[in-house]
Amino acid sequence: MTNAAQQRANRNYRERLAQRGIKRFEVMALESDRELLRGLARRLSEEGPEADQARTTIKALVESKQPKPGGILAALRRSPLVGADLDLSRPRVDGRRVEL
Repeated sequence: MTNAAQQRANRNYRERLAQRGIKRFEVMALESDRELLRGLARRLSEEGPEADQARTTIKALVESKQPKPGGILAALRRSPLVGADLDLSRPRVDGRRVEL
């Protein structure tokens, strides 16, 4: 349990961060990546060309790995069979008689 003074200190600290445009996030990752992610978070919270360069590099890396919505539909539209007017209907057959 935290006491009232600790809660007030945390609230004030987070309000000061919010004034700077910084928000707290929880991230799940491997233990071995802890320092890497903390360093990255520190770098991204700064202003300047190095932070902008890190932001641009990471955005390019992340955006290239995520599939875009509608990817299956786009692939089907690129198919060479589009417009081929294939007749894919089959005659209805009741099946064969089986003696049990």
